[in-house]
Amino acid sequence: MTGDGKARCAWVGGEPIYIDYHDREWGVPLYDDRALFEMLILEGAQAGLSWITILKKRETYRAAFDGFDPAVVARYGPDKMAALKADPGIVRNSAKIRAAVDNAKAWLEVMERDEGGFAGLLWGVVDGRPIVNRWRASSEVPAETVESKTMSKVLKARGFRFVGPTICYAFMQAVGMVNDHTIGCFRHAEV
Repeated sequence: MTGDGKARCAWVGGEPIYIDYHDREWGVPLYDDRALFEMLILEGAQAGLSWITILKKRETYRAAFDGFDPAVVARYGPDKMAALKADPGIVRNSAKIRAAVDNAKAWLEVMERDEGGFAGLLWGVVDGRPIVNRWRASSEVPAETVESKTMSKVLKARGFRFVGPTICYAFMQAVGMVNDHTIGCFRHAEV
């Protein structure tokens, strides 16, 4: 519980940026193709790091990656990728940067070939509606599920990278495909 008296998921802590993210965004169903692309790139960047590290760099990521416009990101060449690798405002990992470019290309292909677009592809894994869990404690929440393993396979088959089952589950939580707010959290009933 924070100073405002609201009970939240245990992972939130007291940092205002984390509280705001938890209260306004995490677990809220997201269906916009481009917004889903942004979250997939950010979740991939988070691999091996804490989410708050990425959250604090989010605006810099948006600027560095041209507003996460997949059509622009897909055209990044060696010069732009070198500039990104030198940018202290993002995670300067060559594999993650390359994956963002490859994922933009894969996103464009999905948008061209899949009738439901990127959102339809992803939400199809959960039959188009959020899975509502009823965890009592954050320690009960799994790192991956059957659905996140399925999503990982679907995305990898279409050329996406940095989309293992654990990353996919964190993504699913973030974009509201699963409601993993613990039942004592005020947001559980709201999303």
